[in-house]
Amino acid sequence: MTKTFAQRLLRWFDQHGRHDLPWQRNQTPYRVWLSEIMLQQTQVTTVIPYFERFTQRFPELLALANADQDEVLQLWTGLGYYARARNLHKAARLIRDEYGGRFPDTLEEVVALPGIGRSTAGAILTLACQQHHPILDGNVKRVLCRYHAIDGWPGTRDIEKKLWQLARQHTPTQRCGDYTQAIMDLGATLCRRSQPACEQCPMQSDCQAHAQNRQGELPTPKAKKNIPVRAATLLLLRNQRGEVLLQQRPPSGIWGGLWSFPELPAASSDRAIQQWSQHTLGHTIAIHQRWPTLRHTFSHFHLDIEPVVAQLKNSAPAIKEADQSQWHPPEHTARFGLASPVKKLLSRLTER
Repeated sequence: MTKTFAQRLLRWFDQHGRHDLPWQRNQTPYRVWLSEIMLQQTQVTTVIPYFERFTQRFPELLALANADQDEVLQLWTGLGYYARARNLHKAARLIRDEYGGRFPDTLEEVVALPGIGRSTAGAILTLACQQHHPILDGNVKRVLCRYHAIDGWPGTRDIEKKLWQLARQHTPTQRCGDYTQAIMDLGATLCRRSQPACEQCPMQSDCQAHAQNRQGELPTPKAKKNIPVRAATLLLLRNQRGEVLLQQRPPSGIWGGLWSFPELPAASSDRAIQQWSQHTLGHTIAIHQRWPTLRHTFSHFHLDIEPVVAQLKNSAPAIKEADQSQWHPPEHTARFGLASPVKKLLSRLTER
């Protein structure tokens, strides 16, 4: 009798799957949830040290819920997609306040939490609570699109609906948690986006993409769009003590809740920057240097950062907007959530 898709996958997983990832030890809903959020758009090797530092500081959900957002974002610094961290913190507080600190155990309740979609909710409840739910993350979409030779970008409603049907069809009632980990592992290690290792794949014998030599074509990529370029001036302002001025960004938008340098319009002249400082901060400044433009790429646009180094003329460090703006020694900012380009500029400022 021919083995089913799930049987072959589980047999492969038992021999070749990943069984000792940090979040597979003590597999609580909180730890699985954290790992699933961190793994969105991010490689396992990148996530592991972040996960270990995060769980060392916040070993359980209530510790995360009771923390300040600044500390949460600081531990997330460098991992990117910071809305994930803000939603994680928001959801932890909601679970603390509405569920008494106990992670909800129905799909509907979990999906209702900030930052958790249907697939992530299914993975949490399957891996940590031994429930039966299909998942459809990026790895699973790739495996199913190739195995069934499905044409069309998986992000469209019709293709996604078809993939959910196939995901349900293949998900077994027995060993559902192992199957969930197995299909994610298969997509991550063998059925990779580029250069898939088909010769090692347990599904090779009846994978339609392999039979048609279409592995490189599937899944159908999203139609490419020109990525727009935006620009902004960042003011690297120091006072007489050598401290640098940082401002906390609004809770939403790019780098939401993180600390950054004051942002001004692109190509701001020296005079415009000086007038802005006098009006907004109440200080007279001297422009010292303009550093080369630093490009930072987000998922949907490029940001060209124009760093301007300036010095406060008067010695009084007080500023008008004390809640959102603070002076800090550039070498003592590790406890803040900082975007990657801000960290680079701070490091360069410290070196100089």
